[in-house]
Amino acid sequence: MFAIVETGGKQYKVREQDVIKIEKLSASVGEEVTLNKVIALTDINHNMVFAQNATVTASVLEQCRNDKIIVFKKKRRKNYRRKNGHRQYMTVLRITKINNME
Repeated sequence: MFAIVETGGKQYKVREQDVIKIEKLSASVGEEVTLNKVIALTDINHNMVFAQNATVTASVLEQCRNDKIIVFKKKRRKNYRRKNGHRQYMTVLRITKINNME
């Protein structure tokens, strides 16, 4: 059984015991978080079910930062160049339970 959840403007396909890296949540390590925005999930026979009250429970494994990306802006013939780096804060979650409340 898997679920499709949305958090941080992105959608993730998760199963129980999966480890996912999402954009930062304000939760400490070891804390349980609930993802309420479940778009779709499957039942035991792998049929898609659109349960409106379904939730996904996860535990926070780590708060970290993602790899650095380089943002480079340039305008030709104008001697305009800007180089910036960015590291996004991320939260690592372990999916503990998929709750199907129909």
